[in-house]
Amino acid sequence: MDRFSNQVIWITGASSGIGEALVYALAKSGAKLILSARRMEELERVKSSCPADAQGNIAILSLDLAQPTSLALITEAAINLFGHIDILINNGGISQRSLVKDTDLAVDRKIMEVNYFGTIALTKYLLPHFIGRKSGHYVVISSLVGKFGTPYRSGYAASKHALHGFYDALRAELYYDNIKVTMICPGFIKTQVSINALTGTGETLNKMDDAQAKGMPAELCAQKIIKAMGRGKAEVYIGGKEKFGVFLKRFFPSIFNQVVRKANVR
Repeated sequence: MDRFSNQVIWITGASSGIGEALVYALAKSGAKLILSARRMEELERVKSSCPADAQGNIAILSLDLAQPTSLALITEAAINLFGHIDILINNGGISQRSLVKDTDLAVDRKIMEVNYFGTIALTKYLLPHFIGRKSGHYVVISSLVGKFGTPYRSGYAASKHALHGFYDALRAELYYDNIKVTMICPGFIKTQVSINALTGTGETLNKMDDAQAKGMPAELCAQKIIKAMGRGKAEVYIGGKEKFGVFLKRFFPSIFNQVVRKANVR
């Protein structure tokens, strides 16, 4: 039997990219899925693209991570859909493509609101449910830039760094409650993330980065995430050679600084 058969898994950012790829992979595993994002029509499209025999185990719940006052009631609704939740995959978020000097502070605030505050809000609202059941698993889609910063990603990197601080603390606090935390750090994955990224004025970039276009397919990334989930990993790095930046910064920081300022990350 598949590890995730009959597990109730709530996925945010399920309407595209890594989230959509996770839906298709987990639907085949026999999991019961709750798909969340802002766009209902896209969620319906993703659900209808799943195998017909799996669609009865898929529910849709619209949410906007930038509207924190709505998230408590949405979390309660999510629990009620199947009676409980086993895993929350915090995948929803937005990226950035702009230099610090060109970025309005409002853009930094929006990125932090969605990527950090929206994510930890869902986590906190679901926490009493997990503690009450003495079981649960938070899977957080961070980024390699949650481990090191690069040009054009200042606000995005800051939001992902913040997630690591929060979830490292949460993991330690919840150890004896049998609640796991897995941090996923993808590098360049071929998704729409750069197309939807915010510029310095808050507008969307509307084009794909060269590095993104050449990145790992989202389907392969999803397989690696699911493998890490099944093993209960604390933290994993996914991508090509860019993932070695984590170790370069840790052991050779001076060399890392030389490399990152020349990196083609646009």
